[in-house]
Amino acid sequence: MTLCSTLALVLHLALATGGVIAPKPAPQAADDTSGAQAAWDQLDAIKGEGADGELTGEGLSAWVDTEKVPTLMAIVVFGLLMFVYQRKAKAGQEISIRRIAGLDAMDEAIGRATEMGRPVLYVPGIDEIKEIQTIYSMMILRHVARKTAEFGTDLIVPVKDSIVLTFAEEAVKAGCMDAGRPDAFVKDNVRYLSNEQFAYCAGVAGIMAREKPAANIMLGMFFAESLILAESGFMTGAIQVAGTAKQHQLPFFVAACDYTIIGEEYFAVTAYLTREPNLLATIRTGDFTKWIGITLLIMGVVLATKAVGAEGITWADVFLRLAGK
Repeated sequence: MTLCSTLALVLHLALATGGVIAPKPAPQAADDTSGAQAAWDQLDAIKGEGADGELTGEGLSAWVDTEKVPTLMAIVVFGLLMFVYQRKAKAGQEISIRRIAGLDAMDEAIGRATEMGRPVLYVPGIDEIKEIQTIYSMMILRHVARKTAEFGTDLIVPVKDSIVLTFAEEAVKAGCMDAGRPDAFVKDNVRYLSNEQFAYCAGVAGIMAREKPAANIMLGMFFAESLILAESGFMTGAIQVAGTAKQHQLPFFVAACDYTIIGEEYFAVTAYLTREPNLLATIRTGDFTKWIGITLLIMGVVLATKAVGAEGITWADVFLRLAGK
């Protein structure tokens, strides 16, 4: 719902900014029959607002919080876009997603490990399976397992959570089945290390030092251990591909890894690899929603700019109007 919240905020600001150009006139005498005042009075009656702007509990305000209308509009727009793009994806219509450099790097890293006769290490992050990044990491793990099975390369997957262990085993097994090589699945290579953050980090660093994987793929939710893992892998000379939507950890991956999948690219990678209609629709809907938000912001800036200087309105008035004061 983050995209919906963002769109709702933009709609709210655009509507508030637009109101600056034609502000509500001050209350007039009872005999005033101007069309503008009559229109505002009619709107207030519908919304259930009194002359002072307070809700009276009548009209629309008795049933709907009128301040939440932009949020409702954003949810409706987002839902309609999702429905349209899901229908297109399920009907087989191509929804293009640009190729990300990290995708090519993953295949290159697996090929290099095969040539060197050394394993591939896949680290799915340290969070629980309920975390969306961990779920997406399991989808990518299936793709990596399929590639390693096709090339006959060992795949080592250390996990921090016992429930994630079960999901990781199933993902690797499914990847081997996709490659037509179910015998390539080695259960002992999917390893539960520890539920403690830095104990798990030390265990992964130990695997890097002892088994010398030629490729380290780290995709998921990471915290303070990200730099330790990236530096440990760098010292072994492995090619490293890392990705996370946790923005605080991205600088460490950028500094110590060969390729980094940044922010929303992480989710786009999953949609690109799986071609799942729901995921493709989510990516395209998010892009379209951003364009709507950018358009509304530009419109708001133009309207606010035109309002400055008109009828004595200043920039301070514009900002106060945007703040709802």
